[in-house]
Amino acid sequence: MDLFALVSADDLLPVVVFVGFMAGTFWLLSAISNRNSQAEDRLDRIGRPKSLVDLEMSQAESRNRFAGLKDAITSLGASMEPQSELEKNSLRVKLANAGFRSEAAPGIFLGIRVFCLGCAVPGLIFVYCMFGFSSMGLLLLAGVLGLGLYFPVIGLNHLKKTRQMEIFLTLPDGLDLLVVCVESGLGLDAAMRKVTDEMKGHAKVLTEEFALANLQLQMGRPRREVLHDLGVRTGVDDVRSLAAILIQADRFGSSIAQALRVQSDSMRVRRRQIAEEKAAKTAVKLIFPLVLFIFPAIFVVLCGPAAIQIQRNLLKG
Repeated sequence: MDLFALVSADDLLPVVVFVGFMAGTFWLLSAISNRNSQAEDRLDRIGRPKSLVDLEMSQAESRNRFAGLKDAITSLGASMEPQSELEKNSLRVKLANAGFRSEAAPGIFLGIRVFCLGCAVPGLIFVYCMFGFSSMGLLLLAGVLGLGLYFPVIGLNHLKKTRQMEIFLTLPDGLDLLVVCVESGLGLDAAMRKVTDEMKGHAKVLTEEFALANLQLQMGRPRREVLHDLGVRTGVDDVRSLAAILIQADRFGSSIAQALRVQSDSMRVRRRQIAEEKAAKTAVKLIFPLVLFIFPAIFVVLCGPAAIQIQRNLLKG
């Protein structure tokens, strides 16, 4: 006898939800239970005075309260870790484009994917109990499975596009200020620091990338590698072209101010062309709202009274 024939979907759904909630709560509590309580830490400090290094380590551990959770998610994502170096590098680049540059970011992202896939299991059971393997059931099963597996990917792509759009919109102002600073006599490093200080209020993402590049330059990395990493890390075509122009100017010994001026002019022309393209597409994009929503309402307003009068005249005749 079929087990699902004895239990209805309405009776099974609360059980599935309760089991999933309890399993998630138990896993979360067990992941963060490895850290000591505040009372134990206080008694330990009173009983045995610590050195300055131990105090700094304990403060760092207290700030990193979710270290156990991060380790658990990273170990959970080890099953989906890519095998080839090309896939690993591609995942790191995508995470860097979204603003996640930590070494543990790939493992955490893969762990979140596995966790979302596990959260989709109760939904799969519910859909199977309601629709079985019918056409609608198979469609819903595929939708729930795809949502559970690709929801983190969709969120990562959204964060990546949002961050790149913010860089794309704030880069012209930063480049103009960079041109002014270089032409006034500052070097490229000092100009980048000036741009970071002046624009950190309204261009946080761009100034963060410039500050990181400037920090790498101060640590002694070659300028060519720093600029190349800046273009790859942002994932914006304009930043890549800017990095390529600066690398060529540094390699051949040409004027950096002139190179920045040419790049600024070309970016300004490109943005004007993008605006003209969007303006030209406006008429085509307005066709569908006009035909589907505006024209029917206008047709009813204009022809409605005439149609009513024609109907009345035909009924009288």
